[in-house]
Amino acid sequence: MATQKILVVEDEEDIAELVRYNLAKEHFEVVVASSGEDGLAQARRLHPDLLLLDLMLPGLSGLDVCRALKRDDSTSGIPIIMVTARGEESDIVLGLELGAEDYVTKPFGIKVLVARVRSVLRRRQAKIVGEDEVVSLHGLEIHPGRRGVKAAGEDVVLTNTEFRILHLLARRPGWVFTRDQIVVGVHGENHAVTDRAVDVQVVALRRKLGECGALVETVRGVGYRFKE
Repeated sequence: MATQKILVVEDEEDIAELVRYNLAKEHFEVVVASSGEDGLAQARRLHPDLLLLDLMLPGLSGLDVCRALKRDDSTSGIPIIMVTARGEESDIVLGLELGAEDYVTKPFGIKVLVARVRSVLRRRQAKIVGEDEVVSLHGLEIHPGRRGVKAAGEDVVLTNTEFRILHLLARRPGWVFTRDQIVVGVHGENHAVTDRAVDVQVVALRRKLGECGALVETVRGVGYRFKE
C-alpha cells in the first residue's frame, strides 16, 4: 500500500513541526506549507490524501483555501481537517458547509489529532451507503424502502422528518453535519426551518430510539453526527 500523503498548512513553526514529526512517526508522508497561498498551490500540485488546514493564516485564510479547493473539480475530493482556535464556532460551521470533513481545536492533543486523521482517511476509503440500501449499525436497522427502523430488534415509529434525519446521518457515520446541512439534506434548499426546529426533532428522535438514541451525537456549536 502506498504511503499516504498529508499536507499541513500551518504558519506557527513549532506547531507545524510537532504535527509533521508525529505524523511521520505514524508512517505518513508529510509536506508543510506556511501560508494560505503556498498551501493552495501545494494542494493543487500534490493532490494529497488529506489536508490539515489552519484557519488563521497570513494572507489567504484557511476558509479561502477551503473554498477554492472545493470549488475546483480537480481538488474538491481532497478531504480537509480544519485546525482552529477555541471559540470560532462560526468559522467551524462555515468550513463544514464549504465541504471540510472535520475540525480540531487548538490547543489539541497530538494523539487526538492523529486519530482524527486516521478516521477521516478511513471514511474516505469506505463506501457511503446508498439511498436505498439497508443501514445496520450498532443494533440499529434502517430500511429506506419501507421507511422502517428497528432499534435493538424493536420497531420504532418515526415521523418522515425524523426518519430522514436519522437516515442522512447514519449513511455517513462519523461525518459532522451542520444544522443547515441537515435542513438541506432533509427538506431541500430554501426551506424555512430554524436551527431550533432541528434540535427539537433530534431530541424527539433520540427519545424514540431509546438506548440507540445515544448513537446520534451532538457536536457542540456545530450540529450532529452518527456514531462511527
